[in-house]
Amino acid sequence: MNWSENSEMHTFVVCAYKESPYLENCLKSLKNQTVKSSIIMTTSTPNVFIKSLAEKYEVPLWIREGKSDIRDDWNFAYNKANSKYVTIAHQDDVYHEDYVKCLLDKVSNHQNVIMYFSDYLPIKNEQIGKRDINSKIRRLLRIPMKSELLARHKFFRRAILAFGNSICCPAVTYNKGKLGDSIFTSDLKFNIDWDTFYKLAGYDGEFAYVDRPLTFYRIHDGATSKEFIQDHKRIKDDEEMFHKFWPMWLVKIIMVFYKKAYKTYG
Repeated sequence: MNWSENSEMHTFVVCAYKESPYLENCLKSLKNQTVKSSIIMTTSTPNVFIKSLAEKYEVPLWIREGKSDIRDDWNFAYNKANSKYVTIAHQDDVYHEDYVKCLLDKVSNHQNVIMYFSDYLPIKNEQIGKRDINSKIRRLLRIPMKSELLARHKFFRRAILAFGNSICCPAVTYNKGKLGDSIFTSDLKFNIDWDTFYKLAGYDGEFAYVDRPLTFYRIHDGATSKEFIQDHKRIKDDEEMFHKFWPMWLVKIIMVFYKKAYKTYG
């Protein structure tokens, strides 16, 4: 297959929110991909800042009417992509220049991919890596997905999610050609991604994983993860997700150790 012309094969959809100082770096990383694909941007908080960057980088901008909501914003963004594969790019994060190349190389040999994802490294204090404890644990949990045989089995796909969300959300590309529109159906607020991965792990098909850091996830004071940790909403969401895998008495034990990991976002 010729990957030089793949505008209908893959789309990055950037979810822009308010005035993120990191949005331009995200757009640059998408524009600098070694294999080009479509890029669009969506927002439910339209402003001059977002519109000016869309114009500067010649990225089509779609505006969603109504109150900002993660699930509604993500579904709107995902639905606007007219391609087989869709990556919802988070405005604070950046992508390795080979992200699209590795994605297309991987899925070209797999006919029934549900979603693709890569390893990642954190960005903290404007520095990429070293791995923090969360990144190290998540990578260990994903080891079964390095086996294409295990990645085809629902049990192992769900097993990598049983001790936490081992998949970094912005590193994920969804097979819209297989999944259709509006895949985000979770009622959770913080763990909408984890719950979605749990749902998709139960589908017929396979996960496609590349154990190479192709996504760089920014940790900063304005991040949604820190906001949910500080108001304790994340604790409730985490407990609800763990209860999908374990009895409540064991969930309480897991949460004792899991809460300690929140400190790495400080």
